[in-house]
Amino acid sequence: MTSAPVEDLRTLLDAPSPGVLTTTRAEGTALASPVRFRWTGLAFEIVIAGGDVKPSHLMQDPRCGHVIFETSAPFRGVAVNGEAVLKDGEVTEIRSPIAGRYLGQEAGRRCAIERGSSPGVLVRLFPERLIRWGPCEPKYVKSPDRGAPCAHPR
Repeated sequence: MTSAPVEDLRTLLDAPSPGVLTTTRAEGTALASPVRFRWTGLAFEIVIAGGDVKPSHLMQDPRCGHVIFETSAPFRGVAVNGEAVLKDGEVTEIRSPIAGRYLGQEAGRRCAIERGSSPGVLVRLFPERLIRWGPCEPKYVKSPDRGAPCAHPR
């Protein structure tokens, strides 16, 4: 598959759009949490504060969902599912541009620096399944290769 399924949604993904990460608790119930994110072209990256419960959920069961949507017209959105890849450690360099999209660059940089002394977890989610919506009908896409982005049929 040659093109990423969300590239035509780049304005949605580059904007400070709301994101919701859904993980699974040990007893099997879902936890949906608002998150800030960035799209790298291959994966969604989310920085989680150290001590947050979401990384422990993902270590136990890496399957998760991520929904990004607009709150104004044309009300586009994308929902992806896949398995999260976690990386503990220094996340300031990743947290800064993500926070900057939502808070403004200077405030995002300050936020990242202030939290820099706290460890964090980088969550990388490579889409395996994707549903997108907007002015046209919803579309479901499945990626045949976990490491490659799904392709959106034209």
